[in-house]
Amino acid sequence: MTITPEEFTRAMARVPAPVTVATTVDASGRKWGFTGSSFSSVSLTPPLVLICLGRTASTHEAFTTARSFMINILAEGQADIARRFAASGTDRFAAGDTVPMELGLPGIPEAVARVACSLHRVVDGGDHSVLIGRVVAAHAGEDAPLVHCDRSFQRPVPVAGMVRGAAVR
Repeated sequence: MTITPEEFTRAMARVPAPVTVATTVDASGRKWGFTGSSFSSVSLTPPLVLICLGRTASTHEAFTTARSFMINILAEGQADIARRFAASGTDRFAAGDTVPMELGLPGIPEAVARVACSLHRVVDGGDHSVLIGRVVAAHAGEDAPLVHCDRSFQRPVPVAGMVRGAAVR
């Protein structure tokens, strides 16, 4: 039995995912960024995360050859930033909502969280490259994250009895 790309895409669209903007700066000082939802922690020791990037993306070479990169986990009100960093043929940094943050990388101050990484490894992921980063600095905020599910941006529904990630007893 073989699954079609359409069936696979339809099934994966049902899986809620965080909305992130990954950023880096190349050797010439040019800023690069993309919107990604395939983001996850990998390991606690050492602290590793992953984000996936399409091999045909205009940002692919910049990220796969970068010494470091940052992943900004967006807040619920930042869908416009996600759309801009997903668009082709535009200056994704023109709005001025990124500033030098951890490691001097372009960061979004109002992001729910930021993780600054050194590039640990690039792994073949079919039509994508899996960028594995070793986290060297992190920041966590208090806002609700932006989530992508069913092909739209959403705010996660709070779980009854939960306060800031801890169960109320």
